[in-house]
Amino acid sequence: MKNILKITGILLIGLFLISCGGKQENSKSGSSEGKQKVKVGTEGVYAPFTFTDGSGKLTGYDVEVVEEIGKRANLDIEFVPTPWDSMFLGLESKKFDFIANEIAKNPEREKKYTFSDDYLVSAAQIIVKKGRTDIKTLEDLKGKRVMTGVGSNYNKTLTDFDKNKEINYAYFDGNVSIALEEIAQGKADATLNDRLTVGYFTKQRGNLVEIVGEPVTKTPVYFTFRKDSEELKNKINKALAEMKADGTLAKISEKWFGGDYTK
Repeated sequence: MKNILKITGILLIGLFLISCGGKQENSKSGSSEGKQKVKVGTEGVYAPFTFTDGSGKLTGYDVEVVEEIGKRANLDIEFVPTPWDSMFLGLESKKFDFIANEIAKNPEREKKYTFSDDYLVSAAQIIVKKGRTDIKTLEDLKGKRVMTGVGSNYNKTLTDFDKNKEINYAYFDGNVSIALEEIAQGKADATLNDRLTVGYFTKQRGNLVEIVGEPVTKTPVYFTFRKDSEELKNKINKALAEMKADGTLAKISEKWFGGDYTK
């Protein structure tokens, strides 16, 4: 009887140890998988903000900022390359959790979405072929062939100005390099776009285009969320605040644009 009790006791102890060991292993497994999975919509064709480099790696200013946020906020980031014309639909349908694609606010967007704190200040300027002198202002674009991004804030600025429809628009989807190439080759007269795109294009292709005139608008840009994403947005804002305070955000801007354009 004592032997039976001893054996039973040993078996119970063994089962207890196995149970404890299993719990510890599950805990370790949980800690390794403890990051919140977050999917991020981005074009991947809008250099220098979000694009694929020669090795096939997704990179750019927006990409690096989000990756740094992921490290600080313990987020497992997955980028979801998405065409611009379906970007907001992808957010609404929960294909991804937020958009990182140099997005500015406007009244229509603010009705439907919520936004992070700003992480860059964009300036819309007219871009023409290097050496051209007859275009300086929006007024000078009348009668000209002007490249413009479908659904962009730059397009809205142009059409709001062009009430009598005197500008000849040629549309491109997302990749501003297409527009700059058209201008460089003399196939289009100008575009209205972010001044920061010119510096990157010049690094890649040489001094083929240039900025003219004064900034038409100066606009902060934000990450864009569904309105049910306050918790995630707050995590990202906390990381952004840290990056602004310790100079990390400015360093990423200097890397991609040659200066601090974060404020």
